[in-house]
Amino acid sequence: MAAGFVDDEGRRRSGGRRVTAFVALSCATAAMGGAIYGYDISIAGGVSSMEPFLRDFFPDVLRRMADSGGGARRVSNYCKFDSQLLTLFTSSLYISGLLTAVLLASWVTASRGRRASMILGGFAYIAGAAVSGAAVNVSMAILGRALLGVGLGFTTQSVPLYMAEMAPARYRGAFSNGIQFSLCLGALAATTVNFAVEKIRGGWGWRLSLALAGVPAVFLTVGAVFLPETPNSLIQQGKDRDTVKALLQRIRGVDAVVDDELDEIVAANAAAAAAQGENGLWLILSRRRYRPQLAMAVLIPAFTQLTGINAIGFYLPVLLRTVGMGESAALLTTVILVVVSSASTLASMFLVDRFGRRALLLAGGAQMLVSEALIGGVMAAKLGDDGAPSKACATLLVVLIGVYSTGFGWSWGPLSWLVPSEVLPLEVRSAGQSVAVATCFALTVLVAQCFLAALCRMKAWIFFFFAGWIAAMTAFVYFFLPETKGIPIEQVGSVWEEHWFWRRIVGTDEIHASSKLSK
Repeated sequence: MAAGFVDDEGRRRSGGRRVTAFVALSCATAAMGGAIYGYDISIAGGVSSMEPFLRDFFPDVLRRMADSGGGARRVSNYCKFDSQLLTLFTSSLYISGLLTAVLLASWVTASRGRRASMILGGFAYIAGAAVSGAAVNVSMAILGRALLGVGLGFTTQSVPLYMAEMAPARYRGAFSNGIQFSLCLGALAATTVNFAVEKIRGGWGWRLSLALAGVPAVFLTVGAVFLPETPNSLIQQGKDRDTVKALLQRIRGVDAVVDDELDEIVAANAAAAAAQGENGLWLILSRRRYRPQLAMAVLIPAFTQLTGINAIGFYLPVLLRTVGMGESAALLTTVILVVVSSASTLASMFLVDRFGRRALLLAGGAQMLVSEALIGGVMAAKLGDDGAPSKACATLLVVLIGVYSTGFGWSWGPLSWLVPSEVLPLEVRSAGQSVAVATCFALTVLVAQCFLAALCRMKAWIFFFFAGWIAAMTAFVYFFLPETKGIPIEQVGSVWEEHWFWRRIVGTDEIHASSKLSK
């Protein structure tokens, strides 16, 4: 696959910047948005397996758990947690996130900047955590999740763009993968909290689990107040070139020559202005030259959700109880699996800028495909509608889920944030990111709302369904995703000209015309 790299001299000038403490601290603060996302994903699954929470809000699920032990109303192992109201509690986060990303967050991020979007998201997170922790009925619990979703809509729109634009080109992959690593740390915090509060007498531990989402939200909100805006966003907002140059020198180091990078940003903004005020969303949807970026903005997030990772993330404690583990054992095992996944994501931060995006996606996809198929095979062979599987079978399933999570953690997990954000040109970057976020949330809602019902009806075959999608997305990467390692973000558009397929869609002449327009 030809990737269309810029020449070595251009890469040295634009991509050889050192990492300053200023940019590292700025990106670490912004990555708190990922930590909150990870916390919210994992906290719901753990809380949904706690008997006091089920007793207060979902007593029908608790009754089915009791009935599965035997008697005339015996319930299948696969159907214990099949409740559309319970899945609505989980997916309400992503429904409100989808609406926020489409209707508001894209406009705020483009017109008011990445920083403003993060601040608004932080306030929404804090409000959602407070309402969730104080919930007295199921409607209030769902409202709290919906407010958290508003925060999620803002931060998933702004944080990936902020990280991609602030990071030096040669380290952009590592910085953007930091979002997924912080997501894993948030998930680790959530599973650890769930394991600890499950032991609280009085049955109010679930309130603490939900309310503690406000802690990283406070760090994000306060930190974002003091963050600098990205140079790309400031140019897009019409700020003075000298002011932006001073900021860029501070980001890259006071001794750095930033004129080339600033020229690229200004040229990209000029290309955006040449669109004569057309809406960015309309541009990316209607213009032929943006077809490759639109495909990546839609398909990369869609494929990521269709791996089944969020189904496992949401419902891992529930799934482990399905295969016979007790409440505490399921939560403790979840903690261990999240630690393993976090370690693999940390490894990806060091691998992505050395081996490239394609290599990690292909190898990770193969690892996930094999392990997901084996999970389905073991469950089909050993877990029937009645009774509990053997201890050896449950242990094997835990190991396979760990292998699967590791494969996701060093490939599709972090790169699903990186690839869409780095391939989008400035004039459609915010709109394209909103398309990626909306696709992610729409598929997340679908998976979250359908997984428990599908598990009940398809049983172990649900894992073969996900395995089929993993095979499809791995093939897509092999044939259609060019390499973008080490290319300055405002030059990534050149890769489509050299790609065997996309150059036919875009047209070489149009690429050249677009390049001349931006100069």
